[in-house]
Amino acid sequence: MRRAASLVCLLAGAAVASPSVEAATERERIEDAMRRATRFMVETVSHEGGYVWNYLPDLSRRWGELEASPTMIWIQPPGTASMGEVFLDAHAATGDALYYDAAVRTARALIRAQHPSGGWNYCADFAGEESLRAWYATVGRNAWRLEEFQHYYGNATFDDSVTASAARFLLQLYLARRDEAFRPALDRAIQFVLDAQYPNGAWPQRFPLMSGFSKDGHPDYSGFATFNDDVAAENIDLLLRAAETLGQPRLAEAARRGMDAFLLAQLPPPQPGWALQYTVDLQPAGARTYEPRALATHATAENIEQLFRFYRMTGDGKYLARVPEALDWLDAVALPRDLQRETGRTHPTFIELGTNQPLYIHRSGSNAANGRYYVDRNPSTTVAHYASFRAIDVRGLRRELERCQQETPPRRLPSAGSVRHRGDVPVVLRELSAAGYWPAPLARISHPYRGEAPAEVAPGEFAQSQVGDTWDTSPYPPEQPVIGISTARYIENMRVLIDRLRQIKTK
Repeated sequence: MRRAASLVCLLAGAAVASPSVEAATERERIEDAMRRATRFMVETVSHEGGYVWNYLPDLSRRWGELEASPTMIWIQPPGTASMGEVFLDAHAATGDALYYDAAVRTARALIRAQHPSGGWNYCADFAGEESLRAWYATVGRNAWRLEEFQHYYGNATFDDSVTASAARFLLQLYLARRDEAFRPALDRAIQFVLDAQYPNGAWPQRFPLMSGFSKDGHPDYSGFATFNDDVAAENIDLLLRAAETLGQPRLAEAARRGMDAFLLAQLPPPQPGWALQYTVDLQPAGARTYEPRALATHATAENIEQLFRFYRMTGDGKYLARVPEALDWLDAVALPRDLQRETGRTHPTFIELGTNQPLYIHRSGSNAANGRYYVDRNPSTTVAHYASFRAIDVRGLRRELERCQQETPPRRLPSAGSVRHRGDVPVVLRELSAAGYWPAPLARISHPYRGEAPAEVAPGEFAQSQVGDTWDTSPYPPEQPVIGISTARYIENMRVLIDRLRQIKTK
């Protein structure tokens, strides 16, 4: 009987121990994969601590938003700053110094790329200023649809979370250990955001202000107050996080003025929506030649969502006061039913000021030298690379408004690391290559730069194509899959594995 009892106890003990053994084994496999993938990115892929977005497996070509030279890095997400953030998250989850050291190396690359004013450009070239100017004069100038790269300003940008993402990473790195070595660059970045803010609370797209680029007779738009691509929202988020973690109330005051700029920019009835950009006195303005002076339905929906967020953070009812009229306006400018069925979308992107009529974007020509964009009211043959139609859930926005009105704010700013990243951990582990990277189909490639684009229009159909003729350096989806190395895939898979480690540790 004693032997039987002892056997039962041993079996019971084994049953209890088995899950922890399995968890330990899984944890080891995950941590091994994370280390292998990170070493590959740090030791093989990075250039002096910086990254672009995509690479061919042999590193013979590489791309950020455009093709980059081997000495260039990309700050714009999912580039260098995004890599730094995932390194810090991996260090927090594992305690492995490999990741903290990688984050420090990335921070040093960002500090090296930081503009003297405190912000960042989309990209930097560690070969020097002349090399970057040469890139802008060749690859950049011939990118037909990416007009923001057709002129080298030599300043910094808020577009596409460039400056905000770099500053947010430096803030996260500084807070990890309070290492004063990173405080000067962080302080310069925060001061840059404050210096660039207009008295009305809005921000330009680029700063320090310059006005040296006119495209097809359009004024330089880089100094206009900008809501497009979350310029204002990203700056507000950065200021609020810095105010809370660094104990600087003045930053919260600047963020509040940024919130109030959303209210100032909303047009009066009968068109109570928002434009992508505004003149300094908050009159709607155009931007790139395919972004006309008009109201934008998607920007209106996005700004409404921001107002919900501001209300939840502050409890101030002024952020909800004019939302109903904006929602009514969105309903009024929705596409006719037949166009909704045809396009699978609910709204035109642009609405003409004064008439409430839709505006649609077209182009002619074949490259940056001979091509042009134009706007009319014809919904056919619109450009493919910039949506002329949007899917906007006005009913969902109305439900969200009702929820806001029933809540009792304010609430704290959500944690930067609160988003869950779902994925199949066994698949992620299995797909890591022997070399140490996750092979990924590259969403965009480009024609190599082959010289100045000719004035003659090439034969072919380019009105609705993603790219023009072979002189166009704009990115486009390849017809056949091109497998390469992707920072976005590395970040995505690392976050899946980090989430799984956290789950294991909480069991």
